[in-house]
Amino acid sequence: MEYHNPVLLHETVDGLNIKPNGVYVDVTFGGGGHSKEILNRLGPHGKLFAFDQDEDALRNAIQDDRFTLINENFRYIKRFLRFHGIKKVDGILGDFGVSSHQFDEAERGFSTRFDAALDMRMNQKDALSAYEVVNDYEEKDLKRVFVEFGELKNGGAMANVIVNYRKDKAIKNTEQLKQVLSKFLPAHKSNKILAQIYQAIRIEVNQEIEVLKEFLEQTEELLESGGRLSLISYHSLEDRLVKRFMRNGMFEGEPERDFFGNFKVPFKTIGKLIVPSEEEVVRNNRARSAKLRIAEKI
Repeated sequence: MEYHNPVLLHETVDGLNIKPNGVYVDVTFGGGGHSKEILNRLGPHGKLFAFDQDEDALRNAIQDDRFTLINENFRYIKRFLRFHGIKKVDGILGDFGVSSHQFDEAERGFSTRFDAALDMRMNQKDALSAYEVVNDYEEKDLKRVFVEFGELKNGGAMANVIVNYRKDKAIKNTEQLKQVLSKFLPAHKSNKILAQIYQAIRIEVNQEIEVLKEFLEQTEELLESGGRLSLISYHSLEDRLVKRFMRNGMFEGEPERDFFGNFKVPFKTIGKLIVPSEEEVVRNNRARSAKLRIAEKI
């Protein structure tokens, strides 16, 4: 089984508009599929830096003098590029969400298909796991996680059931969590609701929304004029942030206007939203919710 089947491979790398001698960053290295395609298009003096906080991904490091793999969260992109002497880059690629490898490793706890310990950490050195979220969070905080990150209408009721259950014993694994929440999982849509529950907990454990915001806020300074962002999101929370940032350079409110009344924005969007073809979804079912957006630094 492949470590990770890259989604929208050519479309995402095409979006970078690669210069042979440019400097590029793949902030979600995973199995290295997108990175290999970038290297294929770089000349002998081009450079590629990649980030992945999951130590499992280090096994996929590419042996190429033009390539550097950084075992860190991409929220620290500017800091670690500076450490390597890089202040400006020509393009940044991101394929957010969980890798196929993480879903397929049962013990990581990401997949609804397996019974596993409540973990869901992308970086296994992190202190906070799904266990702490489910067993230690106060009811109001659990409700926030389910409603905000899972977009679950019954989030408050789910939180209440969990808090009452754990008064007697801890919820230690994913199968137990399913049983505790069974009344919210009608057979005809249990998979969809479970996916939302897992997504909510996973986003909280890995601080995915905060990480994405911190990353995006650094891209304006990092990108050369004409440099590109090519970013794939898998759920509406991420996609809304990416879309708004590419349009306005901010997450809330409106940008300033110049002397002539025009909005002063750092990026211009390139093309329209790109989604996988039916053929790609048949080949790789995990591509079905992918949304690719591309923007250029003005």
